[in-house]
Parts: sequence; C-alpha cells; structure tokens
Amino acid sequence: MSSLGEEYPDDTLTFMLLAIEQAKVAMDCLEVPVGCVIVEDGKVIASGRNRTTETRNATRHAEMEAIDTLLEQWREKRLSQSEVAKIFSKCKLYVTCEPCIMCAAALSFIGIKEVFYGCGNDKFGGCGSILSLHSSSSEPLISGGAPRGEGFKCNGGIMASEAVSLFRSFYEQGNPNAPKPHRPLAQQATQ
Repeated sequence: MSSLGEEYPDDTLTFMLLAIEQAKVAMDCLEVPVGCVIVEDGKVIASGRNRTTETRNATRHAEMEAIDTLLEQWREKRLSQSEVAKIFSKCKLYVTCEPCIMCAAALSFIGIKEVFYGCGNDKFGGCGSILSLHSSSSEPLISGGAPRGEGFKCNGGIMASEAVSLFRSFYEQGNPNAPKPHRPLAQQATQ
C-alpha cells in the first residue's frame, strides 16, 4: 500500500481528490475530516462527509451519508431491492480513511464492488487493520448473525499522506467538540 500516484490510474486519483475535498468540508464544519464519493461507470453518483457532531449521531460517517443519499434517491424512483443491489454491485467507493468496522460491514452488506481508501485506521479499521470485513472468507462476528455479502475488493494507501495531513491539522487545532478529559493532562498533573 503506497501513496505514490504512479501506481494508480488517473481516474482513481481524481476520485480520491474529490473525497479529500469532502473531508476538507467536514473539517471546516468541525467534524473529523473524512470524506468519500461513490462512483458508478466513471461518474460520481453520491458523496458524503462525516456529520457525527452536526447530527449528534455517531453513525453518520461519510460512507453512511453517501449510502443513505443513494438509498433515498432510489426510494423516490421506487427501485426494487434487486435493482438497488445490482447498482451497488457496480459501484466503487473512494474514501480518505479505511472504513471503520461499522462502515465496512455496511459496505459488505450492500454488496459494493470495490473500495479505495487513503490512510489506514489502526483503531477501528474494518478492511484489514483490525478486521477484514471486506473479505468474503472472514468469519461472522456473531454466531447466527445476519448473512454477509460476498465481500469487496479493497485498495489502500491512495493519497494516504494527504489524508493523514488533514487528520493532523484537525487534531493539532484541537477538537472543540471532544469531551473534556476525565483525568488531568500529564503536564497539569505535574504542576
């Protein structure tokens, strides 16, 4: 997994740049800077950014926002479940950070074709860092749980340094929405 642009086709980098733009919008809205786009046949059909603080809903990750946008459009068009499944099976998702376990499971359930991501997610990654929910051979999390999709292709490290840079900028400026620490910071405790 590398962030060198020469390893990927131009359209991959173009779509990842669009995901990074969504992440910048999230950061401007004081959200953790993660953004994504969903592409079908070379065309962006949905985009999303983190909105957990704005909505006060911890499930409103960029991927879930984009998925819900599409589902609402397709609901209005009265598409059947099989029509929706067929469309998702042709879609690719470009996201600035490895999908978390929740998002990777959702992407597997809907049957997305392929995911391209920037930096890994060492705390919550669902595409290899913690769990491999993109792999059709991975075991169910809960015995007797809901059936999984067939899995999806996953490509990481695309423009990773740009994604990491956004995270650094966000956390260096301080997250005004973060809860107050329960224990004193190390430097305060020594004073």
